[in-house]
Amino acid sequence: MQIELPEKRYYAIGEVAKAFDVNTSLIRFWEKEFDVLKPKKNAKGNRKFTPEDINNLKFIYHLVKERGFTLEGAKTHLKEEKKKSLTNFEIISKLEGVKAELIKLKDQL
Repeated sequence: MQIELPEKRYYAIGEVAKAFDVNTSLIRFWEKEFDVLKPKKNAKGNRKFTPEDINNLKFIYHLVKERGFTLEGAKTHLKEEKKKSLTNFEIISKLEGVKAELIKLKDQL
């Protein structure tokens, strides 16, 4: 899954939810469930996500939505096999990006 977000220091929860095509309530729920997500909150309580949070959200989305893990399974997977899974996930993400670029080039021909 390719996420299209501009390069910024902080992203609003609405931008993040739109990029992942999910409701904001799901993002807030995952924030409570997973310890790796720690968005900054301002005085009004608005959440601001860093690029590191976005990468963690991509990995959680991959585990829960694409691979079909339960929340408990995703939590244990993050704790036990994070390094191995993260490298595989990064490889898959890079290959999907290359595939998207190649498809774009093919359509231009």
